[in-house]
Amino acid sequence: MSILSQKTISNKISFKGVGLHTGKEAQINLIPSEPNTGIIFVRTDIKKNNIILPTYNNVVDTTLCTTLSNDYGVKVSTIEHLMGALYGIGIDNLIVEVDSQEIPILDGSAKIFIEKILSVGIKSSSTPIKLIKINKKVSIEEGTKSISLDKSKVSSDIDFELNYKNPIIGVQRNKINVFCDDLKHIFESRTFCLYEDVEKLKKAGLAKGGSLENAIVVGDNKVLNHYGLRNAKEFVNHKILDCMGDLYLSGYRIVGSLKTTEGGHSLTNKILRKLFADKSNFTVIEIKEKTLPYQILDRNLLKSIA
Repeated sequence: MSILSQKTISNKISFKGVGLHTGKEAQINLIPSEPNTGIIFVRTDIKKNNIILPTYNNVVDTTLCTTLSNDYGVKVSTIEHLMGALYGIGIDNLIVEVDSQEIPILDGSAKIFIEKILSVGIKSSSTPIKLIKINKKVSIEEGTKSISLDKSKVSSDIDFELNYKNPIIGVQRNKINVFCDDLKHIFESRTFCLYEDVEKLKKAGLAKGGSLENAIVVGDNKVLNHYGLRNAKEFVNHKILDCMGDLYLSGYRIVGSLKTTEGGHSLTNKILRKLFADKSNFTVIEIKEKTLPYQILDRNLLKSIA
């Protein structure tokens, strides 16, 4: 299987779980969809005006998660882990049914989404994929925070640095190529918070469904989860997962280089809005086999050629 053509999943998949912030039980169904339909969210608990498109300009809140809304005020939140999974694995078309406002947090990462998608298989079409090619650099600086999107010949790079005063998290940095790297550590990396912030979040009406089963909790000098971290850079790797999910609100995967320091949902949304505010910043390209650079062939195909 290559990334030359648009893909969906082979069969319907269902998940059940609690929402991280609402604390409410929810079920989602991932349903195969036709080429050129993109990703579509449907609130099945609402009978009309219940379709929400995951686009950067439908983002209405970025407080500790990404929340989307349609023109009728119907919302869906905490979409970033699922969208990050779809972005990383290359799913172009999918219907996401959900019977509550918030996507279940599951284990706090994209690991379960990826495992179930791979268990049912991925279905390729004969329709070529489309990508967004960055033509010129756009950037934003907000105090110590910064983010930029710049052009790249063939790769989709994310270079992320986080900086926490907490000694366990500290300064972490990682850089990935979405098209070519093994993303296992990205997909398995869980959301996290400081123990000192837990009560503040709950008083603010957030993290009602949070627990050590779906989030890393960090004390002053240790990780409080019984089995510790899943990988050495789990904190920054989770931020990269979030970033991938938020980037997919562009509509397509991006050929370009993103670099950010102390980034997050808000900054990623702002850079997308700035990117699309000027049509000269980008080009939407349709990729066909004869024109596809070898560097962005999928890993399995490259291995078979070798």
